[in-house]
Amino acid sequence: MESNTLKSMSIDELWNLHEQVSSLLARRISEEKTRLEERLRKIETASDIVKLDRERRPYPKVLPKYQNPKNPAEIWSGRGKQPRWFKAQLKAGKKPEHFLIDRSSNQRRGVGQ
Repeated sequence: MESNTLKSMSIDELWNLHEQVSSLLARRISEEKTRLEERLRKIETASDIVKLDRERRPYPKVLPKYQNPKNPAEIWSGRGKQPRWFKAQLKAGKKPEHFLIDRSSNQRRGVGQ
């Protein structure tokens, strides 16, 4: 609508137009809300089905594989992101085999049991 048309309308006509627009907007908002709620219900149902089908499998405990020679308290299992001390030693020219933990000494100390 052009502004000239709105300016020429009486107060009653403008109020009727306002009520029509308000009711139309309310109806469309309600329809959209219903449609979105239905989509959400479908998504929740699908996610519940997936959750029931498969549980996360239990992973065994991972023993440490590498140990920092400068600080024996720093250990790494060999999984995930490499620790800073490990990267630094590799840059210094050492090989990962230099940091392997001797399993027989772990058994004697009781580590990993």
